[in-house]
Amino acid sequence: MIADIQINEKSFGPKVLMTGVHFSIDDGEKVGLIGRNGVGKSTLFGILSGQDKDFSGEVIYRRGLVVVATSQEYHDVAADETVLQYILKGLPEYAELSHIIEIYPLTMGDDMRKITEYTNALQRFDDKGFYQIESDIERELDNFQLSGIAHRLFQSLSGGQKRLVEVVKIMHAQADLALIDEPTNHMDYVAKQQFIDWLKQARESVLVITHDRDVLKEVDRIVEIKDGGNASFKGNYDAYLSQNAISTGAAMTEFELIERRIANLRVKVIDYQRLKEKSRNPPTIQRFKHLETQARTELAELLTKEKPTFWIDKESVENLNYKTAARYQKFKARNVRLNLKNESSRSKHVLVRARDLSLGYDQPLFDGVDIDLREGEALELRGRNGAGKTTLIKYLLGDRSAKLFVGELELDKQVRIGIYEQEVSSHYFDLPLEEAIERLYLDRGLSITTPKIRALLHDYLFDEGDGKIPISKLSGGQKARFQLIGMLANDPQLLILDEPTNHLDLPSIEELETSLSKYSGALLYVSHDGYFRQAIGGSVLKIGQQ
Repeated sequence: MIADIQINEKSFGPKVLMTGVHFSIDDGEKVGLIGRNGVGKSTLFGILSGQDKDFSGEVIYRRGLVVVATSQEYHDVAADETVLQYILKGLPEYAELSHIIEIYPLTMGDDMRKITEYTNALQRFDDKGFYQIESDIERELDNFQLSGIAHRLFQSLSGGQKRLVEVVKIMHAQADLALIDEPTNHMDYVAKQQFIDWLKQARESVLVITHDRDVLKEVDRIVEIKDGGNASFKGNYDAYLSQNAISTGAAMTEFELIERRIANLRVKVIDYQRLKEKSRNPPTIQRFKHLETQARTELAELLTKEKPTFWIDKESVENLNYKTAARYQKFKARNVRLNLKNESSRSKHVLVRARDLSLGYDQPLFDGVDIDLREGEALELRGRNGAGKTTLIKYLLGDRSAKLFVGELELDKQVRIGIYEQEVSSHYFDLPLEEAIERLYLDRGLSITTPKIRALLHDYLFDEGDGKIPISKLSGGQKARFQLIGMLANDPQLLILDEPTNHLDLPSIEELETSLSKYSGALLYVSHDGYFRQAIGGSVLKIGQQ
């Protein structure tokens, strides 16, 4: 064991986030950390990395353990710091060893202590592979399609590029424990596979926050944060689904017994109270009073127990026995409610058509693209980042910043379109959530009322106080749910989705997949989630070099 984590309590003001998180990490173990949006996964990472010390409990690391973590904030990055400098600064021992190798020859003279330190530093620098580290990092940046940015200013990068740089830093850190938060959200399928290959062969222990099922398929264990505590499941994602179905079934049985006991105790309290009042014999009165007190005490204790979160994946639910399945329908956790229309009466006319299409800027990004997308059909755009997928979508939606080299691209002029983008428009960033929902409806010429806004907040799992929080302050999962609200606002006949599973938790991803599988409109989507692509299916259009 290299780490033992015990969080007895972590709160934000009056809101208690965690009350009993306890798990350990073994040497070389790859652990996936999952949980519904907002349960505190990133907060836990802040505690483990030492940035957040405001909690009750303790985090015990093996003596001398080296921990590295992906950053969420970049306030301490100097304005003139390059990407390469940023990565090197984040590598354990690199700065110290570099300083010794650079400075000591100028100052050590005949000092044997410094000579020994210098000699040891040279050996350690070589053992760590630091002599070729700069070329290794540049090659890794190329693999993640960040060619030529090594000497660019770090602060000039986009948010997505910074997250990829964070992953490159972790991959070259050679630490004992790597804490990685949502590493694949901005990766294409080639870069993601390279990360997964690294994860599988990495010697260090890894704790990774992710709902990317392709990544979870390769971990040794999954820790789920829920109801203030955690549960641990040995094995990968498939093993988790199986174990979760069993443990959730047992938990539902236990909760049902508690509910029955509560109902029984309420009856007993009333019965004991009546018998006490009817009795005339003092010993008998005392006995019923004692029994009433006992029942009230136990009842009060049981009433403090909150209903646990129950979620079982759809496939496992289908394999449950009748009684357990019925119990699950009664107790299952509330999920996002997507209002996708599925009228079979809709026509199957062509919504998007392209013939021998070639788009680009100074030169074509792709050519020879043909599309014939009708209602009820799905089309996946597949290609590496930068191949032109987003360019094609923008051109389809009327953005003419790209050049049409040859061919044609047509969109049905009457079609209603719903768009899911990876990033929330800055147009809504400073608005509180309630006002942002109102604005996105009005921007589309749609009517919206206060009751409708409240219903949307409920359907998309926002808490009562979330409506007053600015969009910029929402978590990644909350922003994703806001994007879903905007996508479905106008009852679209065509959905355009750009990496829709990023930031969503597992139950929300499943609900999205289920709803899309029944959707009667057309789907044009980009996704590097293998599970999502398999669930949605459709034709595949390859853009650019694969």
